[in-house]
Amino acid sequence: MSSKKVDEFLAKLDHPLKNEMAVLRDTIMKVHPDITEEVKWGGPSFYYKGDIATFGPRVKDAATLIFHQAEGLTPGAVLEPAPKGKAYARFKNMVEVKAKAKDLQAIIRQWIKLRDKS
Repeated sequence: MSSKKVDEFLAKLDHPLKNEMAVLRDTIMKVHPDITEEVKWGGPSFYYKGDIATFGPRVKDAATLIFHQAEGLTPGAVLEPAPKGKAYARFKNMVEVKAKAKDLQAIIRQWIKLRDKS
């Protein structure tokens, strides 16, 4: 379910890839009806039985999602492994957002499957 706080945050956000972030938000929220969102750690964050990912709006050259607990997720076309069990998904433009949308949704579905097993 979309959050009014996230709507307000994005409305005020000054970011060169704001439109890309909006499309990514919609892409994530469409994966499962129980995904929720909130503003946390300085950006819109997505949840399903735990923290999935947060936008890093301070990164200006990409729309960046930080996956907080990436253990068990498949790196590849979307995810770049990072220290401390995290991973990043970076999108430099709308072409990348559209090209990788299905891969991002697959990562979110992996997250859900892992959480449903635990």
